[in-house]
Amino acid sequence: MSTPLSKPQIIAHIQKSLNYTVFDSKWIPSSAKFVCLGNFPRGTGVMQIYEVQHGEAQLVKEVEKPKPIKCGTFGATSLQQRHIATGDFDGNLNIWNLETPDVPVYTVKAHKEIVNSIDGVGGLGIGDGAPEIVTGSRDGTVKVWDPRQKESPVANMEPVEGETKRDCWTVAFGHAFNDEDRCVCAGYDNGDIKLFDLRNMSLRWETNIRNGVCCVEFDRKDINMNKLVATSLEGKFHVFDMRTQHPTKGFASVSEKAHKSTVWQVRHLPQNRDIFMTAGGAGNLHLWKYEYPAQRSKKDSDDVDVGVAGSVNLLQNVTLSTQPIASLDWSPDKQGLCVCSGFDQSVRVLIVTKLNVV
Repeated sequence: MSTPLSKPQIIAHIQKSLNYTVFDSKWIPSSAKFVCLGNFPRGTGVMQIYEVQHGEAQLVKEVEKPKPIKCGTFGATSLQQRHIATGDFDGNLNIWNLETPDVPVYTVKAHKEIVNSIDGVGGLGIGDGAPEIVTGSRDGTVKVWDPRQKESPVANMEPVEGETKRDCWTVAFGHAFNDEDRCVCAGYDNGDIKLFDLRNMSLRWETNIRNGVCCVEFDRKDINMNKLVATSLEGKFHVFDMRTQHPTKGFASVSEKAHKSTVWQVRHLPQNRDIFMTAGGAGNLHLWKYEYPAQRSKKDSDDVDVGVAGSVNLLQNVTLSTQPIASLDWSPDKQGLCVCSGFDQSVRVLIVTKLNVV
């Protein structure tokens, strides 16, 4: 029998008030430090580095940038360098060495408008193949960049002429389990989810979840596609089983009405791909576990494989704030350590307990 104390607990360990709007927060790999990205009221960008010490978050470094910074990723860097790639309000993609963050080590005008979302793969020893960064923008395009190649993207997914440009809110890498294969998933403001196959440079699958897609994430980037979670405006999220693609029905999915408002973020636990956390517009966090069905695929009437969706169980939830929690990042090194930031202009370090026994 599960008692309340046997369930994972979400403990707010540190709360730090900031003097700017914070859009993204990320752990620096192999460290007790995290980066906060955002914009000052005067319209400039800011990057801060904090270190967790003795139950406090100590400010290590702060740099101001000309343009507000919307998003960042360490996904395409090596563990030796630990460079962060950021997207800003002016459409620039920059890569920074956090030891000397005054001048970017790589910069490109990636988009005509704000970079809403960024993801990286091929770094940190995660995922095979070249290091690559994907950016999604309000200008409707999704572009893949190789930091070793200046100026032009290695792939550009944009609407065909005459098609209306949709605001791309979220991008994520997946399926990078060998040197050739790699996919990008993108979510748009009209509810479209598109899966681009970078090996064949083709649109592999698309669907519409009828609400703006706030966040998409594969449970792992570096394995044969397993699961994809997509969160949306009306408090719903969808979990797609990506192992079996039916020619007409696509991927099987289960949806859950999680929050009363927008689900801003989803992040899978690095140490267990079946546990994930969603962050909501009412300042709450929900911790979920995905349960697989007895059989993940079956034959339809035409003897074609069709996927079977599992179920999601709520492990724990907590309300941290009255404002939306806009970013969330699990520590890759310490299970259960998590940093999140919200529109109440604060950043929090959380500890989630008992993740090894759920």
